[in-house]
Amino acid sequence: MQIKIKSGVYKIRGKDVELAGMVFPLVEDYKVGAQGGYVTVDGKAIAGFPDRNIKIKVDGPQDYERTKSKTTKREETDEETVERLRERFEILEDMTKAAKKGTVRAMIVTGPPGVGKSFGVEKVLSKHDLVHDIAADGRPKKFEFVKGAMSAIGLYCKLFNYADKDNVLVFDDCDSVLQDDLSLNILKAALDSKKSRRICWNTDSFKLRNEGVPDHFEFKGSAIFITNIKFDNVKSKKLRDHLEAIESRCHYIDLTIDTEREKMLRIKQIVGDGMLKDHMLSEETHQEVVDFIDSNKKRLRELSLRTVLKVADLAKAFPDRWEAMAENTVLRRS
Repeated sequence: MQIKIKSGVYKIRGKDVELAGMVFPLVEDYKVGAQGGYVTVDGKAIAGFPDRNIKIKVDGPQDYERTKSKTTKREETDEETVERLRERFEILEDMTKAAKKGTVRAMIVTGPPGVGKSFGVEKVLSKHDLVHDIAADGRPKKFEFVKGAMSAIGLYCKLFNYADKDNVLVFDDCDSVLQDDLSLNILKAALDSKKSRRICWNTDSFKLRNEGVPDHFEFKGSAIFITNIKFDNVKSKKLRDHLEAIESRCHYIDLTIDTEREKMLRIKQIVGDGMLKDHMLSEETHQEVVDFIDSNKKRLRELSLRTVLKVADLAKAFPDRWEAMAENTVLRRS
């Protein structure tokens, strides 16, 4: 059932937006709450609205009507998209702080490569004076980014080294731990919702004996998984089952950067926030770098913040011919 709004308001990015004329799937008819009357509709059906049911403020049932019209197609403005992305990354930073405190035991962060996922997490951990070194008693560093492949026993040892409260292990594109049955079982124990998270290794191991790792311990730290995998899009049933087992134990943050347009707006936002400040480029060259990325975005080997830094490096090192060099190093051949 669809409804057409005659007069109604919904707050988008902090501003009341009049929705007269828009068509939404109806979820629940008019009700009165603590803040007045509202009708509940499906927001995820329309671009620019939250991916959930939303409440549109109306004065009464007379402010909307049932209709057979198709759901309204509304595109986000660039400003709304930038604000949405900024909000997501602020949430990522807040959740990372909570993981450091131990309030959040585990978190999954998903999004395309080169949009600042790892940077946002590392910035928060470093800002909070976590010691990235071996402590005086020989016990763990406060946090570590784990990259690449890792065996189950390697995972067990790593979790032991970061088992103390306020320690954080960040698995950055280390998807092998999510696909191996034994590793998955270890992670399920480490991220359990029970008060005590006891992890056991019941097979004799020279590695454990050699490194002084016990065959059981209690894990009190937190884990963050940074991945390019879109969990909802995985087709392999076995992998999907594995991911669901981890997802049920973690907070899940999708940075919602799915299109070329969103990536480009994210790049402009971060550059505008001062990403290239250390390059000390002139204001004109600074803008030319951004324009080069934007105008060539379909030919770039990778549309990402990393590519922006590569081009900025060339602009700094070769101010008179950086564009020609960039064309030969970051663009695909036609």
